[in-house]
Amino acid sequence: MSVRHVFLVDDHPLVRRGLGELLSTEEGIEVCGEAESVAEAMETFDPDGCDLAIVDLSLGGPDGLELIKRLRQCWPEVPVLVYSMHDESIYAQRALAAGARGYLGKQEPPDCVLEAVRRVLSGEIYLSPEMAQRLEAGSGDNVNGHPVEQLSDRELEVFGLLGRAHGTRQIAERLKLSHKTIESHRENIKRKLGLRNHNELMRRAVLWVQENR
Repeated sequence: MSVRHVFLVDDHPLVRRGLGELLSTEEGIEVCGEAESVAEAMETFDPDGCDLAIVDLSLGGPDGLELIKRLRQCWPEVPVLVYSMHDESIYAQRALAAGARGYLGKQEPPDCVLEAVRRVLSGEIYLSPEMAQRLEAGSGDNVNGHPVEQLSDRELEVFGLLGRAHGTRQIAERLKLSHKTIESHRENIKRKLGLRNHNELMRRAVLWVQENR
């Protein structure tokens, strides 16, 4: 049996360790490397020695969606499976649009993790039965009517950082964007979510982060 190699990207060492130990129980699968950020992943990823990248969405600096886009652009032949705590109904379609081949929640049991890995490695797309049914039904955007679904990927990233108590300057430095660009994103978020001022924006952002832990 040929060995398939998997690269792990998650900002929590314990998650990477646990996932690596789980994958080691599956015959024919080995972890070939790991990273905790977008920058580290892009620097250490070796497409010649990797058959699959498993990526979290919450990473230091640019988020996992940005990493998926970069991996897809540089190495389109390497599939990406998202392994995340975030709400599948909001993020799964974004991840697929960015180039991922599957979306798996961190609350899923080990056998589901291994099944997702096997299916993506075999060339299939992996989603939960519920999400797959929604997409097959052509529900498209706003699958559950959550207002946050109106936000672009970048706006959603900024919204999450606001909810983690990052100021505009911190977000600009973290995402390597101008202060003016972040302010523009903030205004767009307020408009799309129907928020009147900064205080309402911050309250909504904090609640969003708490709901998606």
